[in-house]
Amino acid sequence: RMVAAVLAGLSLLSLLTCGYLAWGSRRGGAGEAPGSPLGEEPADGVPRSQPHIIFILADDQGFRDVGYHGSEIRTPTLDKLAAEGVKLENYYVQPMCTPSRSQLITGKYQIHTGLQHSIIRPTQPNCLPLDNVTLPQKLKEVGYSTHMVGKWHLGFYRRECMPTQRGFDSFFGSLLGSGDYYTHFKCDSPGICGYDLYENDNAAWDHDNGIYSTQMYTQKVQQILASHNPRKPIFLYIAYQAVHSPLQAPGRYFEHYRSINNINRRRYAAMLACLDEAINNVTLALRRYGYYENSIIIYSSDNGGQPMAGGSNWPLRGSKGTYWEGGIRAVGFVHSPLLKNKGSVCKELVHITDWFPTLITLAEGQIDEDIQLDGYDVWETISEGRRSPRVDILHNIDPIYTKAKNGSWAAGYGIWNTAIQSAIRVNHWKLLTGNPGYSDWVPPQAFSNAGPNRWHNERVSWSAGKTVWLFNITADPYERVDLSARHPEVVKQLLRRLSHFNKTAVPVRYPPKDPRSNPKLNGGVWGPWFKEDEKKKKPDKSKGANKQRKSKNKKKAN
Repeated sequence: RMVAAVLAGLSLLSLLTCGYLAWGSRRGGAGEAPGSPLGEEPADGVPRSQPHIIFILADDQGFRDVGYHGSEIRTPTLDKLAAEGVKLENYYVQPMCTPSRSQLITGKYQIHTGLQHSIIRPTQPNCLPLDNVTLPQKLKEVGYSTHMVGKWHLGFYRRECMPTQRGFDSFFGSLLGSGDYYTHFKCDSPGICGYDLYENDNAAWDHDNGIYSTQMYTQKVQQILASHNPRKPIFLYIAYQAVHSPLQAPGRYFEHYRSINNINRRRYAAMLACLDEAINNVTLALRRYGYYENSIIIYSSDNGGQPMAGGSNWPLRGSKGTYWEGGIRAVGFVHSPLLKNKGSVCKELVHITDWFPTLITLAEGQIDEDIQLDGYDVWETISEGRRSPRVDILHNIDPIYTKAKNGSWAAGYGIWNTAIQSAIRVNHWKLLTGNPGYSDWVPPQAFSNAGPNRWHNERVSWSAGKTVWLFNITADPYERVDLSARHPEVVKQLLRRLSHFNKTAVPVRYPPKDPRSNPKLNGGVWGPWFKEDEKKKKPDKSKGANKQRKSKNKKKAN
């Protein structure tokens, strides 16, 4: 009875929380499960071996920006889910949006998909290569219903690139990397602006009601869970827009953060507070509709935080867009009744590519031998505390990023050109070459003023021409002591490993912008514009048109 009372209280509270209005009402709202008490299992009581998989991806959440990492921002839901699950404290992603998402959905490093440089821009005729099998496609093969809600950012220039063509039964969200949280409009450059909210393959104009995206996405998730049969396995990929810029949040979430003087940090805190409540509502929906006991909830950020946009990675070095730990070491945890070692911390090496084989194996799927994955099945590592099968991570090799002026083959012992931006982790060691990006440590006091204040930042004055760094990440996770001069043999070993990876790389896909992508040419909407067989089809279309004209003329004559 006490449990029922508590859950009832939470249900009532959630009426006021982010995104819960869709199903919190006792008067037969969209979220009311008829005859199904909150948390009740299906009536047949038959155990289901295939778990429900809920993958929640936050956007630009900094390493420090969760309560259990010491943040001043309150995240009670994330703290509770992580405390009752397994915290991943040696968990890595990529430093930007597209790379992390592509590696999650394919289980492959960027160098093996051609997406090793930057992100996919709105005007580029580019997308995740169509010959790559995706996670939702593999899950569909074994009977999963697959749904995506939120940010895609894996390209859309052709209709074949859209989420519904890449394995998802349904899609509701945005195609681009960012946009207004209320209007869902995005300008890529002056005059190149358009609407970016989709339901499946069409612009979702009917949902253009000025609803904050975190709330809107949560309501959609609740609708999906309410309408799906919990006896059948579901894969739900929830890629929230928050806490990516622009920094926007409903007014009531600022309530606890008036004392934060830095306006960007204050807005960021409000956005994260709303996100935390949204995840609470997703979890309550899983219980209400009978999914929870057979579910696996995975939470991850897609990259490090951006200090200039309110994010904090302290005490890690660097930020989003860099290969320092602050750009690639992420907040992550797994919460599930199916875990064996609940309430534990996993310090084994885990990378975002590992979810692909891990989840397919849990779903009782098959991984084809011809799919050359870079990920590993790490479920036993997470659930049972066993050693990770992973001993290294290729963070990336980007051959077209701005070259380091003083990099050379000589600096790389004739093994590697250190002008090239690259980063690799092997066991305890991490090596960086080229230009790794913004390298400051940004402590909490940097956010104490009304505007960004870099006087508090810590910097290291490098010797001129430096293009190689080596760190023992286990002993020095904050990358304060460069050991490249002290351990040249280790440097050589890691450079050889880089060279080995580079031999397997495919050409970079980073085409110039296509003027046909302008939303003005597509009904004011960002969406597919490229038709590869357009010229070939024109003669057929003209013949068909002539036939139609003739038939119309006959009808008129009659």
